[in-house]
Amino acid sequence: MGSTLVGHFTLFLISWLVIITKVQSDNKVFNVINFGAVADGKTDNSKAFVDVWKQACAYSGRGVVLIPKGTYYASSMVFNGPCKGQTLFSIEGILKAPIDKKEWVGLESWISFRYIVHLEISGGGSFDGQGSYAWPYNDCQTNPHCIQLPTSIGLEFVNQSLMKDIKLINSKSFNMKVFGCQDTTFENIKIRAPATSPNTDGIHIGSSTGIKIFSSNIATGDDCVSIGPGTDNLLVSGLTCGPGHGVSIGSLGKYPNEADVTNLVIQNCNISGTSNGVRIKTWAPSPPSNVYNVTFENIGMNNVDNPIIIDQQYCPFETKKCGNGASSQVQIRKVKFNNIYGTSKGKVAVELKCSPSKPCVELSLKNINLNFPGGATSSCSNAHGTATGHEQPPPCIN
Repeated sequence: MGSTLVGHFTLFLISWLVIITKVQSDNKVFNVINFGAVADGKTDNSKAFVDVWKQACAYSGRGVVLIPKGTYYASSMVFNGPCKGQTLFSIEGILKAPIDKKEWVGLESWISFRYIVHLEISGGGSFDGQGSYAWPYNDCQTNPHCIQLPTSIGLEFVNQSLMKDIKLINSKSFNMKVFGCQDTTFENIKIRAPATSPNTDGIHIGSSTGIKIFSSNIATGDDCVSIGPGTDNLLVSGLTCGPGHGVSIGSLGKYPNEADVTNLVIQNCNISGTSNGVRIKTWAPSPPSNVYNVTFENIGMNNVDNPIIIDQQYCPFETKKCGNGASSQVQIRKVKFNNIYGTSKGKVAVELKCSPSKPCVELSLKNINLNFPGGATSSCSNAHGTATGHEQPPPCIN
């Protein structure tokens, strides 16, 4: 499956290069400074940025939105397509989000890109969410009706696009959400937030297909990569993750009629100092859905609390007002854990806690080598499949 996904990426890259070759001689640069933007870190530049975007988006060649070096402040912005040609959002400077609560409370995203094909976001600059001003308002662990904090960057229905060489710092909530997107690639993305920052997932993906994440470094207070309902044909390769909560599929099963999660490959990653390594989590109880054709392979763990975990009794609230004994109806099948190695911070290095009413089936563990002083152990319930090759800890799978 991994080679197939890499092949698809190669075809995507070739087509992308063809597009760039056709339009690179027809670039037109729209410098935000020429439209009234001020790099003083306090003037609200949102109107100037949106005005520049509209002109670049309307250009029939390759419109370049240029944010030169410097520090810029901007309130919430929406960059809408479709655009006439390819659009490049080139950020070389630092863009800072609002800190005043009245400017962000209730917002879904600080910056949104919507309905765009052939978008490129690059330039080596930074998006600073200034999350420390908002994190004290996050009480979602104890309050199911907590206020919504904004994601730093939202990509919605963005297709055949590329984001590379970008930094995201201290988002108020998720750093990036990818929704309804197709054939979009993320490369050399650096994301930073303190380990104690709440709900600062690095990249969250949902209802999207053909997403690829390469050679990125993510350190947050939540999942480095979180994979939601409707994700299909995902490749994550060369990720460095930690601190944070690892790479997670889910949580799934919170809402009715969630689309299946299928055809995922997470490979060649290093996970260090996280609360989880590779994880699948589903609510209990839950409506029915499916997770299948998933491969975790060639992943190094360094001092990770739960290197391999399936948790079908997921309940994040401290009040534990969840299932009252009811079970998850999310079916997990055809999941492979290949060549997972390193050190576990907890004695239970492999925990497969599957649903009693929908047991996990066709699980595969191959060449697992996870160490803990005195010997690591495995814990399984309702987990069916095979274990082959070198297995440390000893497998418990049925």
